[in-house]
Amino acid sequence: MSGTKPGQELAFALLGIAGTLSIVGFTMDKLEVRLSNLMAFDANIIGTWGCRPELYADVLELVAENKLVIKSFTETFPMSQINGIFQQMLTHQSNRRAVMVPDF
Repeated sequence: MSGTKPGQELAFALLGIAGTLSIVGFTMDKLEVRLSNLMAFDANIIGTWGCRPELYADVLELVAENKLVIKSFTETFPMSQINGIFQQMLTHQSNRRAVMVPDF
């Protein structure tokens, strides 16, 4: 889902009875939501980077075996460029996930 305040507030507003909202996008903005809706709807909210930690090994194996191809969704940068890359991410100047690697 969206990493924007309006997107996350909309997702919360759409949460229904016995529903689960999984937060994947990230924002530094503070959301305005009524947490009592969770109790009233017997609903849940969970946060995730997109994969449960216990599945990391399986996902990495799929990538290593080329069964899950992520290259077109990522771009590699040296760690020395982290400030500029972070700024690009904040201003949505990239369509790919930045992967930082040590400078050699």
